[in-house]
Amino acid sequence: MLTRVLVAPGGFKESLSAESAADAIAAGVRRVLPGAEIDLAPLVDGGEGTAAALAAATGGRIVTVPATGPVGETVAAHFALLGGGDTAVVEMAAVAGLALVPHGLRDPGATTTYGVGELIRAALDRGVRRILVGCGDSGTSDGGAGALQALGARLLDEDGRELARGGRELTRLHRVDPTGLDPRLRGTELLVACNPFNVLCGERGVARVFGPQKGATPTQVEELSAALEHWASVLTRDAAVPGTDLRSAPGTGASGGLGAGLAALGARLLPRFDVLLGHLDLDARLARADLVVTAEGALDHQTPHGKVPAEVARRAKLHGRPVLALAGTLGEGAHQVPGVDACHGILPAPMDLAEALLRARELLTDATERALRMIVLGTRLPVAAAAAQAEVSGTQRPSTVR
Repeated sequence: MLTRVLVAPGGFKESLSAESAADAIAAGVRRVLPGAEIDLAPLVDGGEGTAAALAAATGGRIVTVPATGPVGETVAAHFALLGGGDTAVVEMAAVAGLALVPHGLRDPGATTTYGVGELIRAALDRGVRRILVGCGDSGTSDGGAGALQALGARLLDEDGRELARGGRELTRLHRVDPTGLDPRLRGTELLVACNPFNVLCGERGVARVFGPQKGATPTQVEELSAALEHWASVLTRDAAVPGTDLRSAPGTGASGGLGAGLAALGARLLPRFDVLLGHLDLDARLARADLVVTAEGALDHQTPHGKVPAEVARRAKLHGRPVLALAGTLGEGAHQVPGVDACHGILPAPMDLAEALLRARELLTDATERALRMIVLGTRLPVAAAAAQAEVSGTQRPSTVR
């Protein structure tokens, strides 16, 4: 019997936060299993909602500050002070996220991470000793250049003039002058929670993989790729910590290359789930569940490369727990995500994107109900009962997921 259901989704970009997705799934579960114990564990991946989730988990608080948004206007941004007061969480999406870039202005060659540097400075003003930067849901591709400018670095062209903001400008970079960097950075531990699969340069570089999602044309993708190659070369020569690989080290491509920019300052780039999920006690909660339901906007061949459903499934299988994954779209590879036992799309019929985004909560609740009814039906079939008995007796096939 399914008596304990762990609901552990990520967010649906530009539609549902992880918290809203968890609530929607829980509503669907209650329609089918009204007596079940539902454990809500909305998961953050460094993107939208990260600061709020970690503040809530640690008894901390959110600090709201004005900062420069991705297209240059001032936005009401925020960071978190975790319980204890010596650690701040800067969520880059809160000031440079794709949701803050109007559709008509989606040009990753022009957007900036300047506001990220402003948030780091604001956190330093609070006297913190550690700053955790969450990378995800970015609307930028400037290699972290804007953040470094806000922190005091000067990016100069051949004539000694300061570059304008945006990744496209990096093609004109001649020299990085780091002498004006905020001296408080030297006494502060800077950690970056990022997807280690994302690298700055090369065929799988961030401009080529994510540029089109942020509005870049094929020509702009190649221009940005060349600009980031140049940025890595000059930054390494003039400012980076010796021995730092800014081109291809894991995580350097995080948030349009913000990982590389911060790594040049000595930041440690860490796998995001190793950093973030410890605050949520996820493994212990997985061990108590009879069924795990996870979700995200898309399930496809990219999911195993650092996405929430894949991480949930990997950890769930360490405890032998079954996993259902729900998604707005099921793409190529959706049925081959390691550790996911079943997946289900939330759209009951074809509809345009605008309608799907508007109705996402309703669609997710209804899809959860449909999937759970099939699962409950399966537990009542004779073959399923025999399989369940085999599992109890220890003959379940061991998972290949590690």
